[in-house]
Amino acid sequence: MELSNILHREIILASQSPRRRQLLKQMGFNNVNTININADESLDCDIKPEETAEFLARKKSESYTEPLSEGAILITADTTVVMGNVVLNKPENEIKARETLNILSGKTHKVITACCLRTNKAIKSFSQTSTVKFKNLTEEEISYYIQNYAPYDKAGAYGIQEWIGLTGIEKIEGDYYTIMGLPCQRLFDEIKNIISD
Repeated sequence: MELSNILHREIILASQSPRRRQLLKQMGFNNVNTININADESLDCDIKPEETAEFLARKKSESYTEPLSEGAILITADTTVVMGNVVLNKPENEIKARETLNILSGKTHKVITACCLRTNKAIKSFSQTSTVKFKNLTEEEISYYIQNYAPYDKAGAYGIQEWIGLTGIEKIEGDYYTIMGLPCQRLFDEIKNIISD
């Protein structure tokens, strides 16, 4: 399949994340429309932490009930931060953000981003995992980050592309863009696959 046939597809991104939209644009997709889906994000009690992101990405996709036009691709995504057997969600306030960053300080955690792709003919979901090791963060560093970046819309209370990612992360294993919220290389291959099916 020709590259132009892939990049000119209509992409419906069901996410309010400016980072995901920006990454799709950088991948060469010029016809990207963002929409907001109010999906029920409650979890089944038997979902494992590592399966949460893909479960939610599929749930978001299923919540979109409009018909998809020929050639259009709906993309939903979810990112979770997992420490041990605990999912560290988006913090509700400064206290929760501080608690979360103290949990991550000096330790290694997993970041799992899942995507669900849907056309008018098929649906496919996948997830990808990277690991992140934080240095020991001082209370002053945590306070500075929270006050200047207000990471309340971010799983794990941080954005890898922000100040804390630049100054506080010792090691990354896996794909950087998975940590940002969109596993670009894998997503590109899966888009090619779902178009070809």
